[in-house]
Order: sequence, then C-alpha cells, then structure tokens
Amino acid sequence: MPWQTLADAVLLLHAAVVLFIVGGLVAIVVGNRRGWAWVNRRTFRWLHLAGIAIVVSQAWLGQHCPLTVLESWLRVQAGQMPYQTSFIQTWVARLLYHDLPLPVFALIYTGFAGLVALAWRRYPPQRRG
Repeated sequence: MPWQTLADAVLLLHAAVVLFIVGGLVAIVVGNRRGWAWVNRRTFRWLHLAGIAIVVSQAWLGQHCPLTVLESWLRVQAGQMPYQTSFIQTWVARLLYHDLPLPVFALIYTGFAGLVALAWRRYPPQRRG
C-alpha cells in the first residue's frame, strides 16, 4: 500500500480545504465589489459557512482536524513519524501547521468566522443557486 502517497494526498486535500475557506472569503468580498454573481450563490456560501463552522467547532472542542489525524496515521503506516518530510509535505505543511496551543487556533478561527459572518451580512447569498 502506498501509504506515503495517500498521506501526501490527504495533505493536499487539507490544503485545498484551507484554500477554499480562506480564499472563499476573499472571493466573496472581492467578487461582490467586482460584480461576480457566483460568489453569492447559496450552495457556495453554505459550503463556505459550514467549512469555517466545522473548523471553529473542532478548535473550541480541543479536537484536531480529522484530516490531520488521518494524515498522521497514514504517515505512521508508511514507517514515518508524522510530518516527516517528503517534497509535497515539506512545502504544504509549512503553510498549514504551526506550533501553537489549540486555544490560540480557536481564537484565530473564531476571528476569521466573525469576518465570514460580516461578509454574510454585507453580501448575503442569493435566493437562487
């Protein structure tokens, strides 16, 4: 079984989720200022809201992200310590993982969720879509 390849795939998926949540907020604000209708489609906005809500909930409950847990398990199966380096892991992990206490992340995520809430109020989703 290609455990390291699967671990790298989970890491890339994790990066994509982070990009969707962070980039989604940027897209909502910039898109509304530029007239992009797709940024207010209900499906996009609900998925975005659900994404940050899950992250905030996990942080306040003191739980690690399931993608982090899965990736760590896969790395152990590959005979690695979690977060040892492969090419993909080295660069993506530098963007995702920081050595801070979980309560710090809970505050950061909550602040970001507040920005999402402000964007939701300022640029509400459309009824259709």
